[in-house]
Amino acid sequence: MTFGSPEWFLIIPVCLFAGWFWKSLRLWSPLRLILVLLAAFGLADPKVNVTEDAMDLWVLLDRSESTEDLVDKGLLEWEPLLEKAKPSRRDKMHLFDYGGEIVEHGSDGASYTGSRKLTRTGLAISHVTALANEKRPSRVLIFTDGFATEPLHEAVEELQARGIPLDFRLVREETLNDFRLSRIELPERVQAGEPFLIAATVRGSTDADVKLILRRGKQTLTETTVKLVNGVGRAEFTDRLTRSGSFQYEAEVSVISGSGLSDAHPGNNRAARWIEIAGGPRVLLVSKYTDDPVAKVLSSLDFTVDVATPQELNPGRLSGARAVIFNNVPAYEVPLPFMNALDFFVREQAGGFLMAGGKQSFGSGGYFQSAIDTLLPVSMELKNEHRKLAVALAIVLDRSGSMSVSVGPGAGGMDLKKMDLANAGAAEAIGLLGVQDYICVHAVDSQPEEVVPLTQVKGNHAALQARVRKVQSMGGGIFVYEGLKAAWDELKNAQVGTRHVILFTDANDTEEPGDYKNLLEEMKKEGCTVSVIGLGTPADVDAKLIEDIGKRGEGRVFFTDRPVDIPKIFAQETVTIARSAFLEDPVGAQPTGRWAEVSPKLLEWLPQVDGYNLSYAREDATTSLVSKDEYVAPLVAHARRGLGRSAAVSFPLGGEFSQGIRDWQGYGDFVQTMTRWLMGMDLPPGIGLKHRLDGTRLTLDLLYDPELWSTKLTAAPPLLRMMESGPGAKPYDVPWKRIAPGHFSVTRDLDEGAVVRGAIQVGEHALPFGPLTVGSSVEWAFEPERLAELRTVSSLTGGRELLDLSKAWLRPPSRQDVSLRLWIALAMLVFLIAEALLTRTGWKLPIPALPSFEKREKIVKPKKVKAPKPEAPVMPTVPDEKPIVTAKQEPADESERRSRYQRAKDKR
Repeated sequence: MTFGSPEWFLIIPVCLFAGWFWKSLRLWSPLRLILVLLAAFGLADPKVNVTEDAMDLWVLLDRSESTEDLVDKGLLEWEPLLEKAKPSRRDKMHLFDYGGEIVEHGSDGASYTGSRKLTRTGLAISHVTALANEKRPSRVLIFTDGFATEPLHEAVEELQARGIPLDFRLVREETLNDFRLSRIELPERVQAGEPFLIAATVRGSTDADVKLILRRGKQTLTETTVKLVNGVGRAEFTDRLTRSGSFQYEAEVSVISGSGLSDAHPGNNRAARWIEIAGGPRVLLVSKYTDDPVAKVLSSLDFTVDVATPQELNPGRLSGARAVIFNNVPAYEVPLPFMNALDFFVREQAGGFLMAGGKQSFGSGGYFQSAIDTLLPVSMELKNEHRKLAVALAIVLDRSGSMSVSVGPGAGGMDLKKMDLANAGAAEAIGLLGVQDYICVHAVDSQPEEVVPLTQVKGNHAALQARVRKVQSMGGGIFVYEGLKAAWDELKNAQVGTRHVILFTDANDTEEPGDYKNLLEEMKKEGCTVSVIGLGTPADVDAKLIEDIGKRGEGRVFFTDRPVDIPKIFAQETVTIARSAFLEDPVGAQPTGRWAEVSPKLLEWLPQVDGYNLSYAREDATTSLVSKDEYVAPLVAHARRGLGRSAAVSFPLGGEFSQGIRDWQGYGDFVQTMTRWLMGMDLPPGIGLKHRLDGTRLTLDLLYDPELWSTKLTAAPPLLRMMESGPGAKPYDVPWKRIAPGHFSVTRDLDEGAVVRGAIQVGEHALPFGPLTVGSSVEWAFEPERLAELRTVSSLTGGRELLDLSKAWLRPPSRQDVSLRLWIALAMLVFLIAEALLTRTGWKLPIPALPSFEKREKIVKPKKVKAPKPEAPVMPTVPDEKPIVTAKQEPADESERRSRYQRAKDKR
């Protein structure tokens, strides 16, 4: 027996002393004395160590794609066997299904509804160890194929700490023909110009020759044949990149045609990895100019300049960049993933962004309400009184059968269809038109229906938008020629300066183009342009037709496979046409004296600009140069955005309308000073970041010199911000774990195929990383290392591979300390009731006399004195009298004499 709080035994002498000092407490009475002893015993928390005679069996069922059917079939046999083998009714079995998530197995047989693309065995084990009762022995039994998609080292630590053995039953179906790309290996980071090794491991169920293709981005680097020996083959390549940034390598394996082989699981034939090419701080210049003057100036001043066209952009180009410059490129040519990545690059990764003016920039370039609109220090929303020309806009909406497909619930919870989003896009376009503009809308399937005839908007935006939102999908396909002809028949009568058509169509269902080429030629001659919004991708069936219509119509072509982007694309295109605000006339320039916030060095400003994009400075922006015209518009503005910086130069820095700027003597000084300000501060020494990706688990290690950084990190702990690719993705914070002085670490489980970017923010500095790609088809990788890891974990925890389910209930050695407080409390209650009854009834238990220490009077025992023998009385002699004769006395009995003596003694 052990005691949790033995110090409570001190209460016993305290109570005995109190009972002696205050006799009215009667603590020396038997019942109250027993209550005192029980109270002290209970407070001391006595515990008895006993052996548990019951167990919890936690059964985990692998519901991933690779084992789903096998588990469904086997469970009908396994569950009755486990129930039958249960030793007693006190033993309990708990069933859980897991894949990408873990849920309790439905008692009604409900199927698993979580993600099946991952096998997160580590998550499942952590879940049950958290649920397991510490006071009962437990055992874990996993039915799986053994190929987890995450490491299990954390799981073994948790199981060992709780003393829970892990048993497993392998559930696998032998595949005769399966060839897979098991792994692609390359370093996480190398220096620019440094050669590096790329290794691809191929596995198969039989020895054969397979075809391997290696790509970098969209470029095929090599095709080769890999020979599998004992089911394994390996190919190695070398590459060298002189340009810094992040680049994606993808390897693909396939069976050789004509070999007679087949592949049972083609979904595991690809793997992709990113590599970061490190270099000095660089500037990413996005330009369509063949000889961009900005690139010349920066290169001459020893900047590392990476010049790219809009089509070459991807989020990986941001790695290693300190600033991005858009030099007169339109929004519709910038890939949406790159544009979405810019906001995180600036705000979280402390990057810089500058947009330079021109006819394809700012509002004229379609950036209004784009992903980077709020990033800029200027607003592109123009006032109606500043509009110079009226616009006639025709919208042709596809209402074919494919537009009735649901895209999920909307903001109000109602189910939305593709048609609803197309209607919302048309309504958004109408809302951006001015009161003097004209609008007409046609809905087309096999024939056009006039929704809104050519009408001047005036102040009727709401009424026109309500009519457009009522368009319904009818069926069939869209007859392109009929829609374009109906729109042109309306627009040819509009007496305005700009006439434009927006055609919205399904890239997989665009039919009956008819004589569209001659029709578009006629429209072009009359000054009418056509842009197309294709719902789909450039790889769809009718994408070529859509691209040709946009090219012949001298407009723009947009593709999106996300219907939720449709309203935003409509808005961008409408602003490009209806709110074009590039002023072509020269205008004087006036400095404001705020340039000192960028550089303490004074700048001799240019007297005028040849043309500029009209915009308005936001409230938090600083304006260094304004126009001298009626608008007093910002020509040079800059602002802070999160940890990064943003700038807007409203006049062109190259191409048309830039001759006066390029002749300016301060051109080079202005460009390099603005670029240095955008690049921000250099990161102080003594801190660095390491990252590694293991399956779907990302591990980040922040290493720093405690002497240099401890004080700073104590005042402002490092903040980790991450963002994953996907619709509506937003940055989120991830908490750190301090491993040791100078070392923070964090692990994060990611989704399959996710592209992740992040930054560690330390004060005003940031350590960016990414993008990192979680391999696709990791569920089908079947890496032998994962199976070996499962066997090791089972062995370390005292488990085994379980072939006989009747042995699943083997109880692990478990002894538990059982507290006796409850029983002591019950005993105290019984004695308390008994004591109360005795007090009420007046019946008294024999109470031992209390010891008394008062001075007592000494009692002296009388000495025994022998009684004298009786003598005969002497009678006086009287001569004249006769002697008196008395009766003769008998001697007293001895016992009677003693009795009298005792009575006399007692009276005293």
